[in-house]
Amino acid sequence: MGALDSLNPLKVAKRRSSNNYSALPFHESSRARESIDSEKQNIVDHDYEISSDDYDSSMPVSPITSSSRDTSGSYDSTQPMIKRRTILRTRQRCFAYRVPQKIIRYLCFLIMLGVLAFIGFLIAASIRDSRRLEEMGDRRPDGAKQWESFPFSDRYYGGIKALVSLEKNKPEYPRDPEDETELLNITEVMTSKLGLPSSKPYNPYPDYNSSTYLKEYVPVKECFLDEKTNARIPPLRYYEGRPAGFADHIMGSYEMMGLPDDICFDRYGRLGPYGHGYSLRKGGLASGMHGDMDGMDQVWSEVPQYDFTNVNWAAAQQRCSSSNAKRFRSGTGGVTKNNRRAEIAANEIAPATTTTSGDSTSATATPPHEIGAKLVHRTAVVIRTWDEFIYREEDILWLRGLITELSLGSGGEYDIHLLVQVKDESIPVFADDETYEKHLKERVPAEFRGIATLWSETQMRMLYNGIEETNFRNLPIHGVYRGLIQALQWFAQKHPEYDFFWQWEMDVRYTGHWYDLFQKMDTWTKAQPRKFLWERSSRFYIPAVHGSWEDFSHMVRVQTESGTDSPGNIWSGLNQDGRSVGDGPKGDKPIWGPERPQHAEDWFETENDPVPPRLFKDDKYEWGVGEDADLITLNPLFDPDYTTWLLADDVTGYDRSNGLPPRRASIVTASRLSRRLLNVMHRETALKKHHAFPEMWPAQAALNHGY
Repeated sequence: MGALDSLNPLKVAKRRSSNNYSALPFHESSRARESIDSEKQNIVDHDYEISSDDYDSSMPVSPITSSSRDTSGSYDSTQPMIKRRTILRTRQRCFAYRVPQKIIRYLCFLIMLGVLAFIGFLIAASIRDSRRLEEMGDRRPDGAKQWESFPFSDRYYGGIKALVSLEKNKPEYPRDPEDETELLNITEVMTSKLGLPSSKPYNPYPDYNSSTYLKEYVPVKECFLDEKTNARIPPLRYYEGRPAGFADHIMGSYEMMGLPDDICFDRYGRLGPYGHGYSLRKGGLASGMHGDMDGMDQVWSEVPQYDFTNVNWAAAQQRCSSSNAKRFRSGTGGVTKNNRRAEIAANEIAPATTTTSGDSTSATATPPHEIGAKLVHRTAVVIRTWDEFIYREEDILWLRGLITELSLGSGGEYDIHLLVQVKDESIPVFADDETYEKHLKERVPAEFRGIATLWSETQMRMLYNGIEETNFRNLPIHGVYRGLIQALQWFAQKHPEYDFFWQWEMDVRYTGHWYDLFQKMDTWTKAQPRKFLWERSSRFYIPAVHGSWEDFSHMVRVQTESGTDSPGNIWSGLNQDGRSVGDGPKGDKPIWGPERPQHAEDWFETENDPVPPRLFKDDKYEWGVGEDADLITLNPLFDPDYTTWLLADDVTGYDRSNGLPPRRASIVTASRLSRRLLNVMHRETALKKHHAFPEMWPAQAALNHGY
């Protein structure tokens, strides 16, 4: 056992502890405790009081005089070896420092002083501003802003149950302030109706089979969606009358244009034929499946719903124009070189309709047209878009409507195209046909793929190189913002089969029939004389203010002869650039023939420009009547000179030593351009390096060349 005892570690440790350490004398331990900070001692004592419940009352408390060097042998068996006092002292050292109350009182006092000072500053500023207003006087405008006082219009859609005739309708807007008659009671109108009104098919096309039409024009062959089944699309349907309280138009005139103003369309009658109102399983778009569906079934009462799942619009347009090729002035309605739309559709066309020679494809010669028969021109409606555009249900419906109403319904007089910008210039879409078609498949819906043409800014930079880069508004001259019209110029060179080109936007909407609108615009502009034409085109026509079109034309003549630049004109003082306004009005010079640039060096190919047949004063409003318009815009053509328009000076390539060349502009690029005008613009941009902002360049070219 002696040997085992010598190996006991506890016993050895105790011996070493007693040999190496000695207990402090009593007076030394007391002196050490007295040196403790008084504030910390108070906290410890307070902690003792709070923690007194943690002690067991039966537990003996060791005397304070005990040494920290005592071993376990010095304690009773019932006394804990580790003292509770040591645990409490260690715990209190973790507590945060307590800020004295004196400092807290000072901080609160300073905060109160800051708040009072801030309130005093606000009061002083208010008094100072009030005195300043008293010195300046009351310059506030009388009442609210004028546009904020307009009443809210809520009768643009009143439902087909509230239809009334045009004569009985009391429009909600505009109304004469002195008109005290009340609007129609909508509830009474709706309750007086017995059931739903019946819709009728809308047909704006000429009677192609009538003897009157056949005496003047070549017969028209009907066009179908599917070559095999001869499938038709239901016609648009309209209702007679208008919803009670429906607002009148402000600008323009239905009567002047020959458009019907006593009918209306609802969403199913207008868009139902193109997939609105039936499910994807039936070939629709699954839109318009909820809400008010009154009158929906009447749309397909005569012609059933069409399944648009596998429709190919390019092939349908190609078949239509090819079968009616002898109607057109160009002598071809078929495939032309570089026409990618026709190439895609060629597989669905009978082989006998085309002949191939080398790498080009051209339409077969058509038999001579009938003697004395009138030919019609062809028009391309070019819709601008980009490869990142998301084609939603509404966009698809309106595109289908444009193709059906303008192209198929007219026997091929119109073709619809998508001019798609490639945003990512790093994609080599023009490297080969495979890359081109791959990009089309990824970015354009299958049904519109054949009518899409890709273009890029880099392509325009290569085609129209050498144009002076002015970096107007820090934008490139070939960019989509400043050089948008360049893509249309290039497109026109690739499509010689068209006589006119409508530049259109994806977000343009028309609640009526597209063919009716386009044909009426073409017919009306063709009947306008050239005399005072530019002057009439520079103004809005508001029937409620100007009266009839004859009254408006007379007013324009008087204003031109008398002049409008005078102190009485509130706009004459804007952006004068040092130019003074005379004491009285001076007559304006009417446009009669080409308005050339100031320097002859800026003239370009003027030998074929129109020349007035007689002097301005000798013309009896005869020149120009029956002539197709080279430029049709949907907004006035104004002179940007001395205006506040930010883009008025975006003109490139001209000698500016004597000022900018004569020019005109029309806000929004939606317009129709003739092939003659686009050819001049293309050649002048490529060869003469002339260019202007897209909303100004077509009108400026037409003005400079007398179109």
